This record gives sequence, structure tokens and C-alpha cells, in this order.
Amino acid sequence: MFPSEDSHEITVAETAAILADDTQAFRLVDCREEDEHAYCRIEQAELIPLSRFAEMASARLLPPTDESLPIIVYCHHGMRSMSATQFLRQKGLRQVWSMRGGIDAWSHEIDPKVRRY
Repeated sequence: MFPSEDSHEITVAETAAILADDTQAFRLVDCREEDEHAYCRIEQAELIPLSRFAEMASARLLPPTDESLPIIVYCHHGMRSMSATQFLRQKGLRQVWSMRGGIDAWSHEIDPKVRRY
């Protein structure tokens, strides 16, 4: 269900399908800031702001302790999540994808109850 490791992006539809599949273990990471996460979010996501990635990497909180779990990262439109994806891939993780279009596309295509901004 996950894209090829050669790809750096995953669609919102693919992400929704993975979320709906209870057999798929993965991490969904929201790399927006706390105020954005408080305003709207995908409920299953864990908040790790991109602004803290370097700090967390030096504290050994990134890459994750379970490096076998695939990771999908999202932000507002997909720019920050692509930066986060590239950062994690540079740390040696291969199964990391940026959700194309971010939470804005999620709200538009998957769940219109998620507030847009």
C-alpha cells in the first residue's frame, strides 16, 4: 500500500486507505507548529514540529526508535513535510513520505470536517 521508496510523496487518498487498514503499522507525523495542530489535525497524527527536528535528532528522538515503521509526514500544503521527509531520509530512513497537498488537500479530498485555513 505504501509507495515505492524511490518516491518521496504519497497522496491523501493513499494515506486515507492506509489509515483505514488496521493491519498497517506506521507513524503519521504532523510537522506543523503547535498552533496549527491545535486548529485542525488528522486525529491519528503525532505532532513533531519541523522547527524542532534538528533538536530532536540531536536528542536521539529522531529518527524514531522503531526504524522499521513507515512514516507519513504532513503539513499545511506539503512544503515543510517534504523538508521533513528529506531530513529523515538523510538520517538513513527509506520508508518516509510527504503527504502531497498536506492537510489542506486532506480537508478538500478526504474529510471536509477538518477545518481549512
